[in-house]
Amino acid sequence: MKATNREGWKRRAVALCVVMASISFGLSGCGKKGDGAGETPHEGKPRIVATSTMLTDLVKALAGDDAEVAGLMAPGVDPHTYEMPARAIAQIRGSDAVFYNGFLLEGKMADVLEPMAAQGKAVVAVAEALPRDQVIQPENFEGHADPHVWGDVQLWKQTVPTVREALQHLMPEKADAIAARADAYSTELDALDAWIRERIALVPEANRLLVTSHDAFTYFGRAYGFEVIGVQGISTAADAGIADIVNTVDLVKSRGVKAIFVESSVSRATIERIAKDAGVVIGGELYSDSCGPAGQMETAAGETYDKGTYIGMMKHNVNAMVEALK
Repeated sequence: MKATNREGWKRRAVALCVVMASISFGLSGCGKKGDGAGETPHEGKPRIVATSTMLTDLVKALAGDDAEVAGLMAPGVDPHTYEMPARAIAQIRGSDAVFYNGFLLEGKMADVLEPMAAQGKAVVAVAEALPRDQVIQPENFEGHADPHVWGDVQLWKQTVPTVREALQHLMPEKADAIAARADAYSTELDALDAWIRERIALVPEANRLLVTSHDAFTYFGRAYGFEVIGVQGISTAADAGIADIVNTVDLVKSRGVKAIFVESSVSRATIERIAKDAGVVIGGELYSDSCGPAGQMETAAGETYDKGTYIGMMKHNVNAMVEALK
């Protein structure tokens, strides 16, 4: 095993040790109500909270019917600027485990979650368990890695063991069922990755320039051979400047870009202005930091899928890119 892989497994092991200690601490303190942050305030199935819609979909796929999994963020919500309402904090406090992406995707939410972990809450930052040599370290992002790791299906697949092991420690009596679901979902992700590569092959290499609202597709571009231009950079917390817009217009014109794309969780205004100034069409709406509405079905390229799932979200995005850029 390479040193970098050992480093990744070591990091995940440390993260899971924290989770195990948190779960153990919490269960030891739940003998009577009102004991504090470590108690389990309910009986029956464990209650689990996940932040983004992509992560919620992953946790649900592995937990199945053995736990109640709730997502904090609704479809279309921008996790970079998400501010937890009081009900969300109460939901977290009433849960047995919390899964979040990390790498500052959820803004300053870690400032709330980390103290809860210290008090016994099982808290898992799934992206931060990935090997450091496989995450993208951009400049000017407060020292954090690019959080949009789900753009690369094979990299997102590497978060499955972290979620699986945390769920198994939470529900040891369901360990075999969780493992079986994790294996099945990993197989689905392998099929998705192969499907994306087959679809992307329809786009001439010269046309593989993806212009979007912000830098949410860098992992996607690295994995599937696209040059990616995000007008706003990694986070949407700051608006694009005039220079960013002018530079993007000039690039679109000089490169003869066929289409540019808006994002579901980001204002359309900047991309619409660039499209008008550059004389280029908008190729469609991409799901960047959020899946689509749950249960919203789409039929394209001869199949039907649910845009409210991670797999459906990725298929929608790829189909939109292929149709606009091929």
